[in-house]
Amino acid sequence: MRDMDRTTATYGTAGETPPTRRDQAARYALLPLRLFLGITFVYAGIDKLTDSTFLAATGPGSLGELMNAVRGTAAVPGLVDLALNDPVAFGYAIALGELAVGLGTLAGLLARVAALGGALISLSLWLTVSWQTEPYYYGNDLVYLMAWLPLVLAGASYWSLDALLRARRRRTV
Repeated sequence: MRDMDRTTATYGTAGETPPTRRDQAARYALLPLRLFLGITFVYAGIDKLTDSTFLAATGPGSLGELMNAVRGTAAVPGLVDLALNDPVAFGYAIALGELAVGLGTLAGLLARVAALGGALISLSLWLTVSWQTEPYYYGNDLVYLMAWLPLVLAGASYWSLDALLRARRRRTV
């Protein structure tokens, strides 16, 4: 293969230069965020699923007790009331949701959907559990919500199952 052909096949048009380090860094810029959020949400889900105290309807450290404590200060008390209808089922739903979001984010499978799920979990926690935090930037749920947004917008373009599936579809077309 001639040099010009190799360049064209690899980088697009003849004479186009290979990506610079800055270009490469930009391509992978969201990867550390994806890894952090994915690992954190997997850990949070497993932590909740293995904590019988958290998954109890009542008692110290239970989700039911936490929801009763934040009921009066939540921005959306209706969300708290929803959790209080069945704290154990709600606890399992949150834990399994965090686990699914974390695994989807790490694998890069339906990455935008997983990130949207993470953003919605973070939003619901911010509007209920950490809403009363003063000043607002001390509450971590708002930071997590903002951290999910770039992944909602961009997805997982590198080192992801989504990228592999896109490449496979391109080859079959």
